[in-house]
Amino acid sequence: MSRVILGIAGASGGALGLATARHLSAIGAEVDLVISAAAERTLAEECGADALDRITALATRVHERGNIGAAIASGSAPVDGMIVAPCSMRSLAAIANGLDDNLLTRAAGVQLKERRPLILLTREAPLTLAHLRNMTQATEMGAIILPPVPAFYMLPDSLDQVVDQIAARAVDLLRIAPPIALDWKG
Repeated sequence: MSRVILGIAGASGGALGLATARHLSAIGAEVDLVISAAAERTLAEECGADALDRITALATRVHERGNIGAAIASGSAPVDGMIVAPCSMRSLAAIANGLDDNLLTRAAGVQLKERRPLILLTREAPLTLAHLRNMTQATEMGAIILPPVPAFYMLPDSLDQVVDQIAARAVDLLRIAPPIALDWKG
């Protein structure tokens, strides 16, 4: 069975975290969940007052963001990778610069040092030079930057379909199960 860390940072796009958790659950992955304080607020505002309960119900383990002694803070924890959905520019900057100041950024740093997949669904527009440099730096260390850009060619009928496709692509990038995202048929 696969084990994946799901980080939810405070950027807009809490629905991306929920969709990612649903996909991971559907493929039978164990989910270690860590949520930033800003993400708790964003989830409630964007996805409803019960969003935190819904996402934690999909997790195998929920970790306190301040618990840097949690198992996922160590490279010895047997995980297959991590997705941060959404990934705020603050979390990106911390990850790109090795600032392991909370469990989310520490777990991401562990994925990089262990050469495991780290998928960052970075959310901001427009981008500053600092954002671009942090994305470059994280990529050079091995992270995959996956901005939540709609696959317009799939002709989605709703925002839910757009979110679902992006989350499925993030899960597919871990390569722990057969692909679940819709593919282009040509």
